[in-house]
Amino acid sequence: MSVPSTQATQVEMAKARLPIEYRDVCSKMLISLNKCRGETYYLPWKCENERHEYEKCQYDDYKNRAAALKEQNDE
Repeated sequence: MSVPSTQATQVEMAKARLPIEYRDVCSKMLISLNKCRGETYYLPWKCENERHEYEKCQYDDYKNRAAALKEQNDE
């Protein structure tokens, strides 16, 4: 099984100290967002692009999982 381009490897997630519950397909974007937040002292307007990309990834993942569940239930 290949790793999606938006997912970090186990080593990258461990190095970034991501909690287990955030180690999903959007983990690479979360690492980038957290890095930006740390460098800009959590100023909300500084990391808008990173936050938007991460939230869009989360939403798309939710839609994909809901569609897969619906397809599974329709069988």
